[in-house]
Amino acid sequence: MPKIVFIGAGSVVFTKNVLSDCFSYPELQESTVSLFDIDPDRLRFAESMVGKVAEFWNARPTIEATLDPEAAFADADYAINAIQVGGYDPCTITDFEVPKKYGLRQTIGDTLGLGGIMRALRTIPVMLDYCELMEDVCPEVTLLNYSNPMSMVTWAILEATEIHAIGLCHSVQGSYRHLVEALGVDPDEVNWTCAGVNHMSFYLTLEHNGEDLYPRLLEAVRSGAYAPDWDRVRLDMLLRLGYYITESSEHFSEYNPWFIKRDQPELIEKFNIPLDEYPRRCVSIQKWYEDMVAEMGAGKGFEDLKRSSEYASRIIHAMETDERELIHGNVLNEDLIDNLPYGCCVEVPCLVDKNGLQPLKVGLLPPQCAALNRTAVNVHDLTVTAALTECRDFVYHAAMMDPHTGAELTLEQIWSLVDDLLEAHRDWLPDYLKE
Repeated sequence: MPKIVFIGAGSVVFTKNVLSDCFSYPELQESTVSLFDIDPDRLRFAESMVGKVAEFWNARPTIEATLDPEAAFADADYAINAIQVGGYDPCTITDFEVPKKYGLRQTIGDTLGLGGIMRALRTIPVMLDYCELMEDVCPEVTLLNYSNPMSMVTWAILEATEIHAIGLCHSVQGSYRHLVEALGVDPDEVNWTCAGVNHMSFYLTLEHNGEDLYPRLLEAVRSGAYAPDWDRVRLDMLLRLGYYITESSEHFSEYNPWFIKRDQPELIEKFNIPLDEYPRRCVSIQKWYEDMVAEMGAGKGFEDLKRSSEYASRIIHAMETDERELIHGNVLNEDLIDNLPYGCCVEVPCLVDKNGLQPLKVGLLPPQCAALNRTAVNVHDLTVTAALTECRDFVYHAAMMDPHTGAELTLEQIWSLVDDLLEAHRDWLPDYLKE
């Protein structure tokens, strides 16, 4: 049976879902699961919770919990990463509140923008340290990274270490479903292809029984027959680009210069953009955690678990059993997407079996989609370069090239804001950023 390490096991919502998925496969029910976190209280609860999850599936895993990463990683076959360096308080709050002083507003702040850049600068050094340790104690491990900013963190790991890694997100496999359901089509009967960069991939095809669904979708959106309030940004982009973007409207609203403008507040209402959305979600997740602790303290277990759409368990099962899976993951662009820069991090289809992770060539993206992707890749590239070369200058350059930041602030304001953020995050950043 394989050894599966969960890095950041205190992220209990995600830990529950992914390990429940693993235990749902009979072939993985006697795995060794090593839970690792830096918070002893959350780690203890995660250990108890995983035991309850195993009971639900009648699984008999060996469950370990440790604060020692070397013990957790030793002889691991798979490592699932879900860390959030600095957490909600103080780091996420800082990512939102400091830019607000300059009039720069965000919705999620975990992928691009100042929030995404700072999150990468906090996370990459920690992950590189863990990967260095894994190179010593489990060099053949397969690392499944779920931590955002997905493209930047995964790019840094793949470029700077020898660890076999892939970045995973749940937006690709689910975002098309509500669209085709609006046409009366069963999503499970739809064939689709998707590629781009994380949180900005495009459904290149959506087909049902040989029919291209895009003409019907475009007509439904143009006519107003399909116009959910929560998806106004992406539907506007569908009409303008001709392709649907994988990540949500609240995410995409801050990846470009068009939707969040301090001198045009009417856009916020027009496109129903939820500013400061991620901090609110963090508060909700903390409440969910507290409720779960209380329920388990009262002796309750789980009664309604089912397999989620996350890819992690499917990858592990495919590699262990040789039952092939097709997933979408984030890897380096080594001749996979021809009109995106070689070596950047892209999201593409991948085959998985006993031979491991095998990315598939996509070829050319539609030119307009590739052009939009490149605006994100600019920020990814400069942020990763800052982290790997330990050069502070590239942090300013990354912020300068961010589409939303550049549309709102002058260069002097951008430089000053970066200084303020680096100082506010001082305790969570490596020394080269404290000069």
